[in-house]
Amino acid sequence: MSKSRKLVQSRKKVNAPTTLRAIARAYTEQIRPLAEDELNWFRFQPDLGKTIKFAGLAINSKGKRYSHQRRIRKGVLPQAEYLLTSNLKAIRQCTSFGELFALINSLLNSVDGIGELYIYDTALRIGANLNLLPEKIYLHTGTREGARALGFGGKLAYIEVSDLPNGLQELEPHEIEDVLCIFKDNLKQMKFDLPNQEIRRRSWCD
Repeated sequence: MSKSRKLVQSRKKVNAPTTLRAIARAYTEQIRPLAEDELNWFRFQPDLGKTIKFAGLAINSKGKRYSHQRRIRKGVLPQAEYLLTSNLKAIRQCTSFGELFALINSLLNSVDGIGELYIYDTALRIGANLNLLPEKIYLHTGTREGARALGFGGKLAYIEVSDLPNGLQELEPHEIEDVLCIFKDNLKQMKFDLPNQEIRRRSWCD
């Protein structure tokens, strides 16, 4: 049994802050390296045009579609990618992740089959190339469930890092977004013994 698997399986139910810190540790040890590798693939693309193409088509560093976008029907991603590429100049002029996210949302919100998860993931990937990362936690279907389990309202568009329990504040906002999605069921049940393989399966990195 691997060291990381032993680490996750050995976790016991303790008070909430300690347990949340355990989740943060599980994330940093098991998912952060994968997520950083994928973001770096976008971050170090030689030009923004290629970044937008790969992000728009949801293509990962292995040349395959990201698991989060595998259910999007055929023809939708090329349409989204075309709209994004056609607005490269406006994308390049964004000076914050919030501005980038709002722009991508406005460009794609009328595309049938494109949802809020795609818009966030695409903004995150393009933002990596522009050195623009989230400063707050953006909520979509999966993360909203995790946020609700922590006591936040179900209709929020985002959460400030300072409003979260201390155990999660050590992570970056985009990492907390990932955590709320990966561990949403466990947060609901206050159960944090998710196996290593299942943690990776729920991550956006695959």
